[in-house]
Amino acid sequence: MSNKLHVDSGLSFLDDHDKWKLSPPSISDVRPQYIHHVMLKPPPEVHPSVPKGKDVKRRCVKFTVAAVISLLLLLLLAGILLGYYYSSSCMHGRQCGDVGCVWESQWCDGVKDCPAGEDEANCVRLQGSSFLLQIYSSRTRDWRAVCSHGWTDQQGRASCQGIGFTRSTYFKSGQQKKTESDGGFLAVKSDFNPEASILTQLDLSDSCANDSVVTLQCTDCRGGVNSTMASGDHMAYLGSWPWQVSLQVAGFHRCGGAIISPHWIVTAAHCVSLDSKPRHWSVYAGTVTPLNTLFEPAYSVSSIIAHEGYDNNTRENDIALVRLSKPLDVTASNNIKPVCLPNVGLNVTSFQTYWITRFSLKDNTSLHLTEAQVSIVDTATCNSSMGYSGKISHDMFCTKAMDAGDSMCHTDSGGPLVSMKDGVWWLLGSDIWEEHCTGPDKPGVYQNVPSALDWIHRQMKKHQDD
Repeated sequence: MSNKLHVDSGLSFLDDHDKWKLSPPSISDVRPQYIHHVMLKPPPEVHPSVPKGKDVKRRCVKFTVAAVISLLLLLLLAGILLGYYYSSSCMHGRQCGDVGCVWESQWCDGVKDCPAGEDEANCVRLQGSSFLLQIYSSRTRDWRAVCSHGWTDQQGRASCQGIGFTRSTYFKSGQQKKTESDGGFLAVKSDFNPEASILTQLDLSDSCANDSVVTLQCTDCRGGVNSTMASGDHMAYLGSWPWQVSLQVAGFHRCGGAIISPHWIVTAAHCVSLDSKPRHWSVYAGTVTPLNTLFEPAYSVSSIIAHEGYDNNTRENDIALVRLSKPLDVTASNNIKPVCLPNVGLNVTSFQTYWITRFSLKDNTSLHLTEAQVSIVDTATCNSSMGYSGKISHDMFCTKAMDAGDSMCHTDSGGPLVSMKDGVWWLLGSDIWEEHCTGPDKPGVYQNVPSALDWIHRQMKKHQDD
């Protein structure tokens, strides 16, 4: 029997007989056969199609929302900046009172930019006892004297109007030699317009053609010669203090006051604070006793302006202005004349002698104008426990009688304190504290008029047409 060989997948050879003897393969011996397949590229992901119009609309909505949010953020930022602008001090300009700011270049440029005109209110001033005219330049940001070359009375009247006086009260212009301390100057333009603001009628100049600058007096305040020159308290003669007035209500004397122009009276704010209706008040000038008012004309009042910072408790800023309906006729009588407001640079304590006038009760029978010479009391002394215990503020000063027998307890509220310098009588104080005087050694207290000078001129200019 021939043997047939079979080739196995292994390495051994089996014949047919042996093949039948092998046991069948177990499941563990059966190995799966793997077939390699090549994977095809997966089909692209299918998205639901969006119409082109809806896609554009969606983009527009997103853009609109973003724009609205951006606009709201910008408005919020603008509000914050505006709030800061109006509530804080000006960083690159000047404050308009309590509201808003203007650029430095807008200050004193002849155009009102502040709501209440503060930017043009105090741009012209007089300096020292020589009445040197100075005007603020918005371009150089300093005060400058004005060259007298080409200066006329037209410019003088316009300048006085810039201070707060009316053109009709203008007195005169003069000139003085310029000094090195004057710095730069202002010169009058050749095409001067008398109806325009003086601030727009001047050009900067490094020098003056005739080496002189302008002096200016807006009202004739040279009158007045005190009658006795004695140091004690004496009755005043008619015409000796021609600026003294009596402010009355219903025929009764309420306060004293001082004429500073034919239209204006300076008095104390506490005098008029309880009754500020102009029609209730009358002003009598050129008198030494209210009994004489029966034979004197009564001047009616058009406006009463008390300082907005007046404090009834502390008496700070205790000053007021009274404007007459018709101007006083200061040319008709020597008994009625204004006193000069203190120009810039005049310090209260720089004077040598001081005089007060007030309506005082004599012999317990009648009021009569009295005069007395006083001296200035040091503020520290006046604020001591023997004085007013710290109640005297920076805008007040104290006085004492030169005569030890004089009583300062009968001073007249609103009555003036004056002094002479270089032949001119200056208004330095207004009596504000007479009711607090409890003894003959207690100092009198006066409002410091030089400290209120800017306020006075600002109100005069604001109420020029009342």
